[in-house]
Amino acid sequence: MSGLQSTAATMNARSIEARAVDWLIERDDPSRWTEENETAFEVWLAQSPAHRVAYWRLEAGWSRAEIVGDISSFNTEERNLLRRARNWTNFRRTAAGFAAIALVVTGVAAAYLALPQQQTYATAIGGHRLVKLADGSSIELNTDTALRVSTSANARRVTLVKGEAFFNVRHDAARAFTVDAAGHRVTDLGTKFLARTEGERLEVALVEGRARVDENDGSHSATLTPGDVAVATPNAMSVTKTPVQVLANDLAWRRGVLVFEDTTLADAALEFNRYNSQKIVIADQHSARLKISGILKVNDLAEFTRMARNFFDLRADRRGNDIVISR
Repeated sequence: MSGLQSTAATMNARSIEARAVDWLIERDDPSRWTEENETAFEVWLAQSPAHRVAYWRLEAGWSRAEIVGDISSFNTEERNLLRRARNWTNFRRTAAGFAAIALVVTGVAAAYLALPQQQTYATAIGGHRLVKLADGSSIELNTDTALRVSTSANARRVTLVKGEAFFNVRHDAARAFTVDAAGHRVTDLGTKFLARTEGERLEVALVEGRARVDENDGSHSATLTPGDVAVATPNAMSVTKTPVQVLANDLAWRRGVLVFEDTTLADAALEFNRYNSQKIVIADQHSARLKISGILKVNDLAEFTRMARNFFDLRADRRGNDIVISR
């Protein structure tokens, strides 16, 4: 390695150590640590093994110093470093020396890096969240959704616990990307797709690329191409071709709206209720069968009730936490 390359490598290592110190300081103050900080931190860790080694060495070394308390067992140079490190304002200047103390935990750090890294993400009713993964993939969570992301050196695995999410996957043949949901597994083959669960029912709509849907016991399997919508239950799986515009309407929640095309009032109310704590109740069969078309904001209950009154001459009465629509 040339002198210039050696200098550049040293500067890069110091830059990583300095950033690791910043993260350690920020995480030490729970009152200022937010979900956004946590996401950015996880992304930084996942970007490079060097990032993870630097951070976990520092954290483990600092924890050792805190646990020991009496630092008399350390040599003179180490004692001086630990005393200075206890003052956070001086921590950056001591990072390189402090990392040397943490060399005793190299084995622990290496073992940690070999383990899958897992993170949980969720939205409340009416919530919407975009999660960007370190590999360039992204997951967009719709209302009342929960999922877990587990990454390792050779796999990326998502468990969709409940709800609905849109996946934009950066394909990597060496690291499979799979989504487990409702007893089935979706495997990315270079893909953008929507997955939605309702109990034991899974619906997967493929927007771009290819994906494979498998039942966990191997009894059913289907490879999807753009426009395919797979509906899977414990006993069956069906695939239908869906027009591009219909898929676009199904994804309108990403823009904060719902699109209805000749939709019954009952089905429209059910969809609205996914996004709102206050529920719409259609009180009679005649009203339930009426059909609507239009675009409404996901949380605009007032517009929904106004439409029911003005277009169909229906009543809309508030009863507790419900809005009851009737003739």
